[in-house]
Amino acid sequence: MTPNGFKALDSELKQLKTEERPAIIKAIAEAREHGDLSENAEYHSAKEKQSFIEGRIKELEGMISLAQVIDPSTLSGAIKFGATVKLVDEDTEEEKTYQIVGEQEADIQNGLLNISSPLARALIGKEEGDSVEVRTPGGTKDYEVLEINYV
Repeated sequence: MTPNGFKALDSELKQLKTEERPAIIKAIAEAREHGDLSENAEYHSAKEKQSFIEGRIKELEGMISLAQVIDPSTLSGAIKFGATVKLVDEDTEEEKTYQIVGEQEADIQNGLLNISSPLARALIGKEEGDSVEVRTPGGTKDYEVLEINYV
């Protein structure tokens, strides 16, 4: 996981623990004051949200405890985890830039490419100027590696 991915998970965990959890506890207490819990929709909704929040907290704590943070700025050379890669589609001449990141922080819309995706797997070990053939669900695509950065 990159340092930015780790910070995002840690930030979400802190927000859930310091803001969301106390707010839902307060909402449950208020719903209890309304009487009969068996027919109290607010109470059931609040308990459901509490269950989701507690589950997400446990999930985040697990991810953070197992995380191996790799700072891309300490790396160089051929494409590997953390690399920011500028590619050109050899068919359309369209340029794209992706950073290869861990599964938890992947967001293709923002250029964060999951390390286990077909494109990332094809890019690993390549150098600037190399051509890459990627088999995707939509067919085979050919890219050329224009630039590799570790920022």
